[in-house]
Amino acid sequence: MTTTEIKFGGLGGQGVILAGIITGKAAALFDNKEATLTQAFGPEARGSACSAQVVVSDTPILYPYVTRPRVLVSMSQDAYTKFSPQIAQGGMLLIEQDMVKPDPIPNEAKVFGVPATRIAEELGRRMILNIVMVGFFTSITKLVSVDAMRKAVEDSVPRGTTDLNLKAFDRGFQWGEKLIH
Repeated sequence: MTTTEIKFGGLGGQGVILAGIITGKAAALFDNKEATLTQAFGPEARGSACSAQVVVSDTPILYPYVTRPRVLVSMSQDAYTKFSPQIAQGGMLLIEQDMVKPDPIPNEAKVFGVPATRIAEELGRRMILNIVMVGFFTSITKLVSVDAMRKAVEDSVPRGTTDLNLKAFDRGFQWGEKLIH
């Protein structure tokens, strides 16, 4: 793997920052990798484009900021429009397929879509779409182990919501597995 730059993008209130925290925590605490996390959001916060940038590596990370993400996870059209030009040549673009229309597809990226909001609504809580996306990300990228990601979800979500969030993670993961197999 060496070093992989990841950017999670969406709207404030979609759980973008938590998705980044879970990914970084899973890599660093539960998967014996190095990880950094930086985050950015507009002054409006809720409802404006925001991002969490994660660097994951097998070796010490010398520069903690994402410049050309190898993986872009986009949960909103605004985030796609803002962040997609940054994606690395031949990178991976993971989208919330009901909310993001990737046109044009930048830098020959490979596109993978999941109806995360729909899945979250089927589970009874729209706000867990970020955890569906984290499960999908885990399946498609294979950057961090499933066990590490599940532990990080358990460790990061509010008490009393663990089972629901793990179901959301599993549904996203299963969607990804169907796409790549």
